[in-house]
Amino acid sequence: MARRIAAGAAYGGGGIGLAGAAAVGLLLAEVRMARRHVGNGTSNHVPNADGRYGHLYATPGEQPLRLTMLGDSTAAGQGVHRAGQTPGALLASGLAAVAERPVVLRNVALPGARSDDLDRQVALILADPALTPDVCVIMIGANDVTNRMPATRSVRHLSSAVRRLRTAGAEVVVGTCPDLGTIEPVQQPLRWLARRASRQLAAAQTIGAVEQGGRTVSLGDLLGPEFEANPRELFGPDNYHPSAEGYATAAMAVLPTVCATLGLWPAEEERPDVSRREGFLPVARAAAEAASEAGTEVTAAMQTGPKGPWALLKRRRRRRVPEPDRAPVTPSS
Repeated sequence: MARRIAAGAAYGGGGIGLAGAAAVGLLLAEVRMARRHVGNGTSNHVPNADGRYGHLYATPGEQPLRLTMLGDSTAAGQGVHRAGQTPGALLASGLAAVAERPVVLRNVALPGARSDDLDRQVALILADPALTPDVCVIMIGANDVTNRMPATRSVRHLSSAVRRLRTAGAEVVVGTCPDLGTIEPVQQPLRWLARRASRQLAAAQTIGAVEQGGRTVSLGDLLGPEFEANPRELFGPDNYHPSAEGYATAAMAVLPTVCATLGLWPAEEERPDVSRREGFLPVARAAAEAASEAGTEVTAAMQTGPKGPWALLKRRRRRRVPEPDRAPVTPSS
């Protein structure tokens, strides 16, 4: 299914239903009930985390790394009250610590955004070629599922965004669609349908992003076993967005891949580890495996193979993200 969705996105195919048409009426009724219990959308305010991180690593004459966040409320950090608790701040702090170099963070993510808003966000980022980011992190997809955007259209916009950013010279890491079947107020059968739709979209996003030169990290199960076991700790007050601890969990999953794109991760970590079931797989198979296990990275390996393009699947070890060390500046400094 993920391969069909990605193919439809690439070649202009129509929408492919993630859930059967017969279930749409029941699905919409369940959605209306869930929305009455979920605080999503009550406030789109997010802390402004833009600025310079790791100022203690500053070296005269050396330019800071530039990190940009794109996507929806998850990328923006909705649900927390302090800038240092947002995923962008956590990633910038972690990247600065690993690189031993300051990092300038810019966040253009918009709460409520769907994948079709990525066109606008990318245009903002690329408006000044002198400020092209070194690495971009995109977190998108949840609103596509809840608003029933055709998956082919969703993947088409994401693929276009990755292609434009890569052409401009930026590395791209995509945190794929989270598993919406773990949100507490969502009941069966919507829970099963939401999980199925989320994972299918996540797998299709992986295929689309990798084919355009990006890397992906599965966020699905971060809203899975850990969130189900600790909903009060990992979900925020609205029972929809992650809490500070939830965002830290997501940042720890994405940070190794962000560092790896810039050549900052230890060389031994870049070799596939058979004991962790890492290795080279057809892109579609790697995408399906990644969608079912959080923190799994997929990156392009070979453009051609026995079953089409191949990818490297890695299950990177999570490491604690350093506390934010930020000195506020404008994004252009």
